[in-house]
Amino acid sequence: MAQTLMCGPVQVLSRAGAGFADLSTQVASDPGTLYRIASITKTFTGAAVMQLRDAGRLDLGDPAVKYLPELRAAVSPFTAIEAVTIRRMLCHESGLAAEPPGTDWSGPVYQGDPKVTLARPVDIAVMLPPNAQHKYSDLAYQLLGEIVTRVSAVPYDRYVRELILDPLGMSATGFEPLGTLLLSRRAAGYSMRPFSDELDLEPAFPPVWAEGGLWSCVQDLARWISFQLRAYTGADAPSPVLAAASLREMHKPRYLADDDWTSAWGISWYTNRQDDVSWIQHSGGLPGFTTSVCFDPRQQVGAIVLHNGTSFTAEVAQQLAVTACRLAGPALPAVAVSVPAPARYRPLLGLYARAGLGGGVLSLQWREGELAFLIPEIPSWQLTLEPTSDPDVFVAGPGSDLAGENVIFRRRNDGHVTSVLLVQATYLRQDHDSRNRTI
Repeated sequence: MAQTLMCGPVQVLSRAGAGFADLSTQVASDPGTLYRIASITKTFTGAAVMQLRDAGRLDLGDPAVKYLPELRAAVSPFTAIEAVTIRRMLCHESGLAAEPPGTDWSGPVYQGDPKVTLARPVDIAVMLPPNAQHKYSDLAYQLLGEIVTRVSAVPYDRYVRELILDPLGMSATGFEPLGTLLLSRRAAGYSMRPFSDELDLEPAFPPVWAEGGLWSCVQDLARWISFQLRAYTGADAPSPVLAAASLREMHKPRYLADDDWTSAWGISWYTNRQDDVSWIQHSGGLPGFTTSVCFDPRQQVGAIVLHNGTSFTAEVAQQLAVTACRLAGPALPAVAVSVPAPARYRPLLGLYARAGLGGGVLSLQWREGELAFLIPEIPSWQLTLEPTSDPDVFVAGPGSDLAGENVIFRRRNDGHVTSVLLVQATYLRQDHDSRNRTI
């Protein structure tokens, strides 16, 4: 088993290996040993889909059948197949069957090629109404990999290599067939023999890709988790892989997965809340291997556990991450240089008040690189504004029930800002001077 403790997006507190990578040769595990990371692969698949979304090549609300017309023949007893959207597939709420047709994990028998799966669409079934409940689906991610291939016109495995792994320097991560150097670093997978503490070597698993086919090591996965954590360390910096805003969108919970309100699913990631800490994580399991990664953006810590056997890696990873917090101690607040408000925004800044509907005062401010309305009496309330092609028209940003609505500023003929129409209510400008200062 290999494990890593991380603190912050670049500092690795500890890397270690315990036990053997291969019992027959007595080769010890170390941070460079390769393990099947299984379903952690889904976080890379999700990143690939988000890249294509950000490039305008697809929309998360698109039905999968738009790119996989074979699904017209799939069994969908609850609703039209168009209800199976890319977003719902990413978040395990599409209702699709858990596994590709013919799967038998006791074999193991598994069909990992999406082209073969789609060649018999009548065997593909929607088992629950989409968006009705959480239903984890390897099948959904297998099909998402094929969507990546068709939209990009690049084979899925090559796409992940060239547009995600290589830019992040993850040279020890890849799909089968692995190169000679990586083959020599693989751990052997083991299962516990029934009624005994002996271990049996697991047979080779059938080929699999988008839903769980990657091999990796803790050194490379530390780069992957560091990349996730960097999305919370300041102003969005250009990235050759995925913008910080898109990473945060993936991490953000979309729906609760349990009645205790401790587990929630986002896009390709899920969150477990424990002791007032929300751990973003993903685990994986294939015959002979169990794996888990987790991280907390607020404390900038993470942990990785890869095991060539069966164990509770998710719990171990969280315990290691808590240890990382304790070893690192309280983080010093980051000192960031303030980004000046753009000149076009300065005449807008200030107080706006509404007389009707019970009244109300909003303060438009430029804070931490964002234009946002604040309510002085409610510090936690904030409404960010996103620009449009019209300098006086904005769109309310995500995170509020006003998201997506227009925000329109009005001026006199001399350019003086007089009011703002926020959705369906007008707020009058309260302060202004010739230097466009705010209070």
